[in-house]
Amino acid sequence: MMRLRDWLKRLALALGIVLSGTGFTPVSAAERVTIFAAASLKNALDAVNAEWKRQTEGDVTASYAASSALAKQIEQGGPADIFISADLAWMDYLAEKNLIKADSRSNLLGNRLVLVSAKADAGPVDIKAGLDLAGLLGDGRLAMGAVDSVPAGKYGKAALEKLGLWPMVADRVAGSESVRAALLLVSRGEAPYGIVYQTDAAADSGVKMVGTFPEDSHPPIIYPIAITADSASPDAAAYLDFVRSPKAAPFFEAQGFTVLK
Repeated sequence: MMRLRDWLKRLALALGIVLSGTGFTPVSAAERVTIFAAASLKNALDAVNAEWKRQTEGDVTASYAASSALAKQIEQGGPADIFISADLAWMDYLAEKNLIKADSRSNLLGNRLVLVSAKADAGPVDIKAGLDLAGLLGDGRLAMGAVDSVPAGKYGKAALEKLGLWPMVADRVAGSESVRAALLLVSRGEAPYGIVYQTDAAADSGVKMVGTFPEDSHPPIIYPIAITADSASPDAAAYLDFVRSPKAAPFFEAQGFTVLK
């Protein structure tokens, strides 16, 4: 049976042939750079992409979602040239299937894990072992990314387990398909507290950051980047270099990311 990725390629080729017969010349996929990036990168990467377009007049588009969902899309033939994951695990997943160019991979950014609330009068929370997190939630739920797949959810669960807090909230979690979806639950007042990245808290004026998780309570938050194995874009390598360059660093730092050297 033809793999989906091969079918998609043939469909794109056939579509190009049909359109050329009408006198319309389509923009080839090789003339643009398509980015699949973790949802938490949206604000920063939108700014980076705008600068890339300004400096190079190149065509770049970005699709944002949970790293898990994007990795699965790439596995099924999703037309990504560049993948930026919010954790190492989903990049490793693609690497094991030979779906990225190994020599293009590097660690791009770091982040912090925080607790947010939509309550303007919410006081600071000292996140440590012994915290009465269940009492803090009251009758509400704790918004998080899905703890079995979304990187922010996985980091959050690991931190709560390390601090001995997971058992008291395991059945109180409102799991979401991405960290931005979890952020939205808090911003809308549908959950009193949520665990998100520091950069997400900075991107939404509807939430207040009330506490930061100890860095040693969870694995380091690392965003790796790589070119996909099937990328045909001649600009993918140049875009990758730009994202890793000092020209892009201020846009990431402005959103609270740590640029990894």
